[in-house]
Amino acid sequence: MKAQSLLAILLAGSVVMTGCNSTDDAKKDDSKAKTEESTKNASSVDLQKEIDAYREFALDQLDKFTAETEKFVAAVKAGDIDKAKEIYPVARMYYERSEPIAESFGDLDPRIDARLADLKEEGQGEEDWTGYHKIEYGLWEENTTKGYEKTADQLLADAKELRGRVETAEVTPDTMMTGAVDLLNEVSTSKISGEEEIYSHTDLYDFKANIEGAEKIFTILEDQIKDKDSKLAEDLTNKFKAVNDLLAKYETKDGGYVSYTKLTKEDTKALSEAVNHLGEPLSQMGIIME
Repeated sequence: MKAQSLLAILLAGSVVMTGCNSTDDAKKDDSKAKTEESTKNASSVDLQKEIDAYREFALDQLDKFTAETEKFVAAVKAGDIDKAKEIYPVARMYYERSEPIAESFGDLDPRIDARLADLKEEGQGEEDWTGYHKIEYGLWEENTTKGYEKTADQLLADAKELRGRVETAEVTPDTMMTGAVDLLNEVSTSKISGEEEIYSHTDLYDFKANIEGAEKIFTILEDQIKDKDSKLAEDLTNKFKAVNDLLAKYETKDGGYVSYTKLTKEDTKALSEAVNHLGEPLSQMGIIME
């Protein structure tokens, strides 16, 4: 719950108390004192500093996303398949880290990030498909960039529009705390199956970015969480480390990740369990901050 909302409830409570005791000056004074104390307490849990820090993080990620998308589009239009494949997973990591804000723009997110399966679920067809995953299909399934130039131009235009609109996006504590849980849910419910990067199999890049996005939110809120529940903060630190240690097993020498096809069922099960173990205490973060 935001401090502002808590304050509104407290003030409403004081109005009721005052109305019920309007003939008793001593009780009115007591009610006023309690309201002032409650107002002071509500202000003490203000998270504006943390909100500002998260907005700065998201803007930085989307600056880099736009810059990498520009390089990606240049490679596609130049017909440089290898370069485009190299940039593809790295560029997408910036988007994945900032999804709690990026996804809030319901028109832009599908244009940038929709899979063909997503469109079909909405009753749309291949002719409506745009964005990174459409070009992913061209690069890995058709081994070409020909015919994808207009899609690339639209992708860059959408990335730039997203970056501009984030400047005025509303960011709240709920955006952050719900967003952190949603990032983990994406990994554990859909991405763990390999359906996100179905052509490129670069899923581990997405996993890592989602975990980093959630961990950044925790890091920003960590001092506040420690004040309320130091054991929860310690548990989250340990469980983020456990997931990151598992992902590190699949890193390549150049700092990337192996193809998701190289993981065994036991590997994906271990990852899924580690993410699920992290998800439960992460969901507690929002509860203790109410």
